[in-house]
Amino acid sequence: MKRIFITCLFFSALLPGLFAQTATEIIRRADQKLRGESSYSELRMTIQRPDWSREVTMKSWSLGDELALILITGPARDRGTAFLKRDREIWNWQPTIDRTIKMPPSMMMQSWMGSDFTNDDLVRESSTVVDYTHTLLG
Repeated sequence: MKRIFITCLFFSALLPGLFAQTATEIIRRADQKLRGESSYSELRMTIQRPDWSREVTMKSWSLGDELALILITGPARDRGTAFLKRDREIWNWQPTIDRTIKMPPSMMMQSWMGSDFTNDDLVRESSTVVDYTHTLLG
């Protein structure tokens, strides 16, 4: 009986070390659960400026971190415009001119659809895992 007790005590002392996670590992797992393998969303973005405001509606699909498609569904003048993100490249479909355009590096810092977002913001996925330092408290 004493031997079983000592064995249980020994393994219970090792148990916390077996399941120990760093703060970064916890954040990485939470981020993976949040992003998932793929996603679909319907969005509404309101852009407000001192002299005007407008609303843009869109549908968005993503597959991992590498591929994303944004289809503008409103307003009518922008309907059908699409943006494809492939790794760090952005391709833009303009239905009014029936063309697909690859955005050059010189356009990456320009405003996206008149918003505060830039084209570069679309391809630079912010990462809570990479961009921050994580610490467990307590």
